[in-house]
Amino acid sequence: MASNIQAIRGMHDILPEHTAQWFAVEKVIREVLGAYAYQEIRLPILEKTELFKRSIGEVTDIVEKEMYTFEDRNGESLTLRPEGTAGCLRACLEHGLLHNQVLRLWYQGPMFRHERPQKGRYRQFYQLGVETYGMEGPDIDAEIILLTHRLWQRLGIREKVELQINSLGTIDERLRYREKLVEYFSQYLEQLDEDSQRRLHSNPLRILDTKNPAMQAIVSDAPALLDYLGAESKAHLQAITEMLDTLGVAYRINPRLVRGLDYYCNTVFEWVTTELGSQGTICAGGRYDGLIAQLGGKPNYAIGFALGMERLLALVEMVSVIQADPVAEIYVIRVGVAAECAGMRLAEQIRSTLPGLKVMVNCGGGSFKSQFKRADKSEAKYALILGEDEVKQGVVAIKSLRTEAEQQILNFDAALAFLAAQFYPSSG
Repeated sequence: MASNIQAIRGMHDILPEHTAQWFAVEKVIREVLGAYAYQEIRLPILEKTELFKRSIGEVTDIVEKEMYTFEDRNGESLTLRPEGTAGCLRACLEHGLLHNQVLRLWYQGPMFRHERPQKGRYRQFYQLGVETYGMEGPDIDAEIILLTHRLWQRLGIREKVELQINSLGTIDERLRYREKLVEYFSQYLEQLDEDSQRRLHSNPLRILDTKNPAMQAIVSDAPALLDYLGAESKAHLQAITEMLDTLGVAYRINPRLVRGLDYYCNTVFEWVTTELGSQGTICAGGRYDGLIAQLGGKPNYAIGFALGMERLLALVEMVSVIQADPVAEIYVIRVGVAAECAGMRLAEQIRSTLPGLKVMVNCGGGSFKSQFKRADKSEAKYALILGEDEVKQGVVAIKSLRTEAEQQILNFDAALAFLAAQFYPSSG
């Protein structure tokens, strides 16, 4: 006997008992994004590997170690997307969407990275991404922070997360700071861990983001990027914080909050929590004006964020129990040859007349007793019962499965009217 095939390590199933929570959170996300007039874009899961090499960089951990990359039958190198920004920008450039336009876009779906699986981190994970293009001022930076703030409020987790903000300044300002950082960390070369030694000359800003407790003292004494910002960069950050202050959005300036990629500039922010162990960041964003030209477009402005759906769901479930909708609201019980067809026809009538209702028809036969057990398990509110006698008389029996109400015998039109009154009482 063949053994069962298991899911790939780090790639998880989302079973029906959990999809109700996903649906509820996704519904809130759509409502909040709609309130800010953001439009959905749907993107391929597969992209040319070159896209991520040019956007993320060939010497990053993501490209070197974590991407799922393979050659197709034509010998072209393809990659399962590890993140969504590059694909979204590729689509906008390919279809000419950035020409003299401002865009507010969002997308959602699976991403793929070959990392060590752990709580809240998977090799196939789901991400919501928001990207905006063509807007230079600090107001759009503030808007997307306000958008996330409203989302946390709607989901009931605002008190569980903290907003951290920093500025990376311009590329020139960051390069000057980078030189000071290399000079500083070089004094402690023997005390740096292996990752930090490797990053010292290729990506020294990432050393500031180390989670190694043994290096915290060295990192805390490192030069602060904010001290190397010019007047315009400082004014940009100040304008954002003033808007947040005015609107009552609490935040903390975190001078160690960085991004390792050179196309990031000015604003970076994260929403972090202490509720999920080491996986504390649930949403990360920033301005990436330099990426558009890097991918072949004309220089332009861009800022966006991404949030991990699994971590968000884990946080939401800590503060509230999301009630799942019933699997069915009406269960049609059919016994007898004539009832088989009549019951199916009645179910179709209900779906056409009352399209919002969930109607489950018993399939696979069974006695009245066994079908009633299935009806009760389905969580339906009413069972509609058809046997040979009911079909001959042109009626259906309606039994409440959740109350002690007396069973009724009604013709089909009256049954439809009864169901409409029960499920849509205000529409009459």
